Amino acid sequence: MENDRSLLNVPVSIQTGDIALASRVSDILKRLMDIMASVSGLILFTPLFLALGLMIKRDSPGPVFYWGPRMGRGGRVFQILKFRTMREDPASYAGPAITCHKDPRITLFGQWLRDTKLNELPQLWNVLLGEMSLVGPRPEAPEIIMTWPDNLRREILSMRPGITSPASILYRDEEKRLSSDHVMDDYMENILPDKLRLDQLYVHHHNFFTDLDTLFWTFVILIPRLGDKQISEGWLFGGPVTRITRRYLNWLAIDFAIALLSIGLTGGLWRLSGPLDIGLERAMSLAIILAFLFSLFNSLLGLSMVSWAHPAAEDVLRLFASCALVTLTVIVFVAAYQPVAFLPVRFMALAGLAVLFGFVIVRYRLRLITGLASRWITFRNSTFGAPERVLVVGAGEGREFATWLLYRREFKRIYKIVGIVDDDPSKQGIRYEGIKVLGSSADIPELVKRHDVGVIFYTIAHISQDDNKRILNICNRTGLHIVMLSEVLDLLHRHLNKSVAGSGEPLSDVFNAAVAGDGKKIDQEVENVNA
Repeated sequence: MENDRSLLNVPVSIQTGDIALASRVSDILKRLMDIMASVSGLILFTPLFLALGLMIKRDSPGPVFYWGPRMGRGGRVFQILKFRTMREDPASYAGPAITCHKDPRITLFGQWLRDTKLNELPQLWNVLLGEMSLVGPRPEAPEIIMTWPDNLRREILSMRPGITSPASILYRDEEKRLSSDHVMDDYMENILPDKLRLDQLYVHHHNFFTDLDTLFWTFVILIPRLGDKQISEGWLFGGPVTRITRRYLNWLAIDFAIALLSIGLTGGLWRLSGPLDIGLERAMSLAIILAFLFSLFNSLLGLSMVSWAHPAAEDVLRLFASCALVTLTVIVFVAAYQPVAFLPVRFMALAGLAVLFGFVIVRYRLRLITGLASRWITFRNSTFGAPERVLVVGAGEGREFATWLLYRREFKRIYKIVGIVDDDPSKQGIRYEGIKVLGSSADIPELVKRHDVGVIFYTIAHISQDDNKRILNICNRTGLHIVMLSEVLDLLHRHLNKSVAGSGEPLSDVFNAAVAGDGKKIDQEVENVNA
């Protein structure tokens, strides 16, 4: 059968060796969700399917459903199922595979089905059969997929295609963006490359919670007025479900466990030196309540949004403030109801200190001392004035170099970092050494206007040529000066790997050129990439 024939020699999965446990669990949950949702949907929407089928038959002669070849997981071709939206005549099949808005082949009712996305509902049958998933890269026709670069084809086809995807949400108005005169050329040049980039991001960063986010945004865009608002990539890949579960609930559970353990240890040590006669049941209840308060206050103060591998001094101050607020609140409560007090004030003070110590140990470890020392030096060397506002591109190794450089006394007088951009969805909204990731590279023009940015520090040293060109093009369109710190990092790595000293260019020359931004090496690199 054609459906069993693989047109591409690609593996079912791009992963080799043992698959991580978290990935296996996520895949199992994804498939279970697919099966339950497709079965429930097919049963629930049966009356709707019948009504839409009657409307399609009344609108134009022809079948109710459209079956079309698409390439799925591992390069296998399957027949995608949709409600028919085109006229059943030879012109519909002879035209381009991609349609634009008000395509003459589309019927009046078919256009409404496309606008509301109801024509995609029958794909629940493909999901039930295992040919598709609820969320995944949108399936394309085999002739279009054969034009993709080999590496992208292998990666994207390593997953089941989906009814919805981050790319389909951002390009929900795709038909309106396409020119009616050159539909295929317009699609291949202006839309497909970015959709492939988004699909590749999904393949790299997908999990059960990001799939729930994608489903959430799919429903949101169908709501009038809300659907017209643009969704940033950071919120698309790291939406409310991911942020609540992986950031807030994770730390809420961790902080709860730490607080419960710390209060329990405090109670045990207290009983060694004196009585604490409140009863086992009451003691456990109080410990749970206090642990919940400590974890809740940490979440409310934004401590779950900090990258604790790269903390700032103010982050530990907020940690102190959170523990102090809970401790003082309980102490005041105990003092106010002294006649019926069941916890000594000194016990609460010791418990608060124990909880704080546990929070610090888990989050900071050895970075606490270095973080506080770095911030103290920065505070002492701070200057007044109006420094140039800097946007840092990249949250990796180069960002650490840029932060260290711009926090030095000499450069702090002239530069101030307003934020970071990074295309990794998991980093959106996270703070690195007090500097927040404001968005992805696609958000650079808007961030430049919003924060009055004067200079862009480009810090990504290890990146593909295509992505490097794309991001530099975005930076270049802002008209701002680009400081290429990535060149310094590349040169440093090259010099470290050379066994003979002095075999490369003088480091000081390229370093000064990168920071000053007027060296021929850096300017030439930008011109070459943007050519």
